[in-house]
Amino acid sequence: MKEHPFMAEVGESSGSQSSSQIWAKLVPLQAQQSDIEVCSDEMIVSSQITSSSQVKHDWCKITWNEDMLTAMMQNKSSNDILVDDAVVRREDVVEIKCGTEMVLGPNREEYLSYIFKLMPNQETCKKKLKISVDVEHAKCSICLNIWHDVITIAPCLHNFCNGCFSEWLKRSQKKHSGVLCPQCRAVVQFAGRNPFLRNIEEEILQADPSLKRSDEEIALIDSYATIRSNLAIRSERGSRRKRGWAYDGDEYASEESDDVGPQCPQCGSAIGGFQCNQQTIHIQCQNCGGMMPSRADMDVPQHCSGCDGSFCGAYWQAQRVTRSEYHPVCNHETFRPITERCISQSGRTLQEVVAEWIRKLNNREIDRTRMPLNHAERITAATHVCSTCYEKLVSFLLYWFRISLPKYHLPSDASQREDCWYGYACRTQHHNEEHARKRNHVCRPTRGA
Repeated sequence: MKEHPFMAEVGESSGSQSSSQIWAKLVPLQAQQSDIEVCSDEMIVSSQITSSSQVKHDWCKITWNEDMLTAMMQNKSSNDILVDDAVVRREDVVEIKCGTEMVLGPNREEYLSYIFKLMPNQETCKKKLKISVDVEHAKCSICLNIWHDVITIAPCLHNFCNGCFSEWLKRSQKKHSGVLCPQCRAVVQFAGRNPFLRNIEEEILQADPSLKRSDEEIALIDSYATIRSNLAIRSERGSRRKRGWAYDGDEYASEESDDVGPQCPQCGSAIGGFQCNQQTIHIQCQNCGGMMPSRADMDVPQHCSGCDGSFCGAYWQAQRVTRSEYHPVCNHETFRPITERCISQSGRTLQEVVAEWIRKLNNREIDRTRMPLNHAERITAATHVCSTCYEKLVSFLLYWFRISLPKYHLPSDASQREDCWYGYACRTQHHNEEHARKRNHVCRPTRGA
């Protein structure tokens, strides 16, 4: 059995820290030599420096860097050392990393060579897995702050503060038959705490303390939080027995019942020459919560090209299926081509304007950079979009129509408005009519992101 070369630790006076874990090795290029294990943050390496001599010499000091991915090597021998073919003179210090080659003298023929190799461990792995997160993507869309006790809802997978969504859930229970996502308005079926995102939440607040809420705010939002475990949220739409979840004053809990979820009409019988089987994959409509088979064998669209959401209106119209007590089905009006929507709009002037700018869009006469839809470059007049995405598209087109108007065509009150600081990106204009009329929003933002 080969004996490992002697490793002398630096004394306590040098500020070294011992560790029982081997964090690096010096792997010899000569087969007759053994590996040198490095198991202290700062160590002096002593070994043979030539294959012909059995005398051991102190030839370098290796110090582990704080990034845990590199180290510093100081030449402690009486000779020059080659580090990746660069000459390192006595007492000089160079940085080494995994794969660095060190020749223990001024030439390869006479002196031994080693490869510096980092050993994987928990801390270095953790360092490599660090990721960057946009703070805006870690905010609750209800309170607009960094998540607190974050919960995730399904199937849309949006995230909210526990307290914020608990209040939303409580109000939805009182006013509506189902619960919709506050962000995308999809039907919510499940809600549960997300420990992975909670770790990210804590990392963000640790990195930027200015984003932390006050103790009073934390106490208030914690008092609203009622979701303690994974919660199945039942909607009255599509249930045989109209019975949902209960609120017992402390937290939400699903009730035991014989309810079944939304049913697919083609699971029970053949419709339009198609019947579901055990291998059929189903998708849920984001508007009505009903189920439909995922069909790649037909041209009828099942997803909105603007938001990638699934909608059943066009599919069930093609199958000539209508809504029943057990089968939620959307009206065709909720999901149809852009051109159909334009033709059916009331108001002659609006119809003509939108139709004109849809033609411009089709002819690629409009810059699509700020179009608020997914796959903007693929949108045409024949593209199927949901009602929400159609409204976004019309707003986008009317913005360009407004920009194209000369000032003398504008009403006097419109031409004299002061510009809003947030310009076209202002969110207040969409829910505050007074603000929308008071300020001009057809301009670039001068504040905000």
